[in-house]
Amino acid sequence: MIIDNRPVGAVDGGRLEVVNPATGQVVTTIPAATEADVDAAVASAKNAFDGWKRTPAVVRARLLNEIADAVETHGEELARIDAIDNGTPISMLRNDIRLATTQLRYFAGLALELRGQSIPPPAGGLNYTVHEPFGVVGRIVPFNHPMMFAATKIAAPLVAGNTVVLKPSEHTSLSALRIGELCAEILPPGVVNVVTGLGATVGARLTTHPDVTRIAFTGSVQTGLGIQRQAATERVKTVTLELGGKNPLLVFPDADLDAAVAGAIRGMNFTWQGQSCGSTSRVYVHRSLWHEFLDRLKVGVEKLQIGDPQNDKTDVGAIVCRSQYDRVVRFIEAGTADPRARLIAGGDVEGPDAGLFVRPTVFAFDEGDCDSPLLHEEIFGPVLSVLPFDEYDEVIARANRLPLGLTASVWTTELSTAMRATRDLEAGYVWVNTSSIHIPGAPFGGFKNSGVGREEGVEELYSYTQQKNVYIQFERGGGSH
Repeated sequence: MIIDNRPVGAVDGGRLEVVNPATGQVVTTIPAATEADVDAAVASAKNAFDGWKRTPAVVRARLLNEIADAVETHGEELARIDAIDNGTPISMLRNDIRLATTQLRYFAGLALELRGQSIPPPAGGLNYTVHEPFGVVGRIVPFNHPMMFAATKIAAPLVAGNTVVLKPSEHTSLSALRIGELCAEILPPGVVNVVTGLGATVGARLTTHPDVTRIAFTGSVQTGLGIQRQAATERVKTVTLELGGKNPLLVFPDADLDAAVAGAIRGMNFTWQGQSCGSTSRVYVHRSLWHEFLDRLKVGVEKLQIGDPQNDKTDVGAIVCRSQYDRVVRFIEAGTADPRARLIAGGDVEGPDAGLFVRPTVFAFDEGDCDSPLLHEEIFGPVLSVLPFDEYDEVIARANRLPLGLTASVWTTELSTAMRATRDLEAGYVWVNTSSIHIPGAPFGGFKNSGVGREEGVEELYSYTQQKNVYIQFERGGGSH
C-alpha cells in the first residue's frame, strides 16, 4: 500500500493472492488492509489537506499534468500489469492509457474554472460565492478498468483541493499501487494514499470513517445501496455513485444494418469480456430486420478472437476472477436451459484450469421480454440478449421497464425517430448511430438505480467542492434587501 508516500504492509501482516485469470497462476500478493490501516491512510490525508488546499490551483494543475506525463511514460508497463491482473487484451489496455492521460490533462485544464459568483448586495456591501474542497475524499473503484480508474478518478478531487484515499478492487490492485508510487514521486506526502484489501473491511471503514466527508463509488447497485446506508451512520456525507446498467440498444427499421450490427458488438464491450457498466446488453431489433440482423450478428461475434491477453491479436481475454467467471457461467447455463432463449453464438466456456475464458455469447428471445434473468439482471460478462419489436411506443416502454438507466443506443436514419427516442429513453447517456464512446468533457452517469451524480466533465469537478457564500458590509448604513 502507499500511505504518506511510503510503501507499507498491513499492520497485521495480512496478504491477498493476486491470480492471473488467463493462467490461474498466483503472480504475487498484496496487503490485506485492516481498519487500522484505513485509519492511518485517512490520518495522512487529513494532515496533508490544509497544505494541499492552500496550494495555488495552477500548481495543483501542473502537478496533475506531471502525473499524466508519468502515466504516459510508464504506459506500456501499466498496460502489461493490467493484462496480467485483469485479463483484458493488451490492445484495449493501451487505449486505457491514452484515455487516462487525456482525462488527467482535461481536469488539469479546468483548475481555473472553479469560479464563484458575485450577487448584487445592499448599498455598501459585497456578496460573493466561492467553491471550497471537502477535505478527505474516499474513492472506491472497480475491477474493469483498473489503471484508468485509479488514475482518472483522483483527478477531479485533487484539482479541487481535496486529498484522496483510493481503494481499488481487491481483484485488480496492482496498477493502482503503481499509480500510487508514481504519485508519491510527484505529490506531497498524504495527498494520495492507496489502500488495498477487501471491500467488507477497507471499503466499509472508508465509507463510515468520520473524517472522510466525501465518498465516490463505481460498482454494482447492491454495493452502492450499501454504501449509502453505511455513509449515514457516522455523519452527513456527500456520496456519488456510478452503478450498473442493463442497457438497451434499439435498431429501428430504417437503420443502417451493417453499422447497427457493428454497433451492437461494440456496445456489448466484448473486448472487455462484457465487463462494463455501460454495455448495451439488451438489443431490440425491429421485426422487419430480425432474421437478417441475427445472421450478421452471429458472423460478427464469431470472428472475435479469444485468447492470451498479452497477444496483440487477441480480441477477448479472460474474466477477471473465479467468482465473476462462475457468475457468468451460471447465466449462460440458465439461458441454454431456457426454451424461450435460442442460442445464436458462443455458449461454450473454458476453465477454470485453462484460464477463465468465456466465448462471446448471444441469445435470441423470439417471443420478446419474459422473466429470464438474462433480460433483467446485469451479468457483467460477454452475454448479449436480442429481442424483436414492432412499434415505437412498445419498444420505448420495454427499454425503460427496468429500474436502471445508465446508457442507451439508438440506430435510425430518421431524425425525428432519433430525437423522439433520445427524449423518451430513461438513461443518463444516450448514443445515436454509435455506441460505447465517451466524449471528453461529456457528463457520464445514470438515471434511477444506475447512480447519482455525473463524472468525466466539469460537473464532476464541482461535485468535489462545497459552496460558501460571503457577505461583506464595508460601509455604514447598508442593510438587507
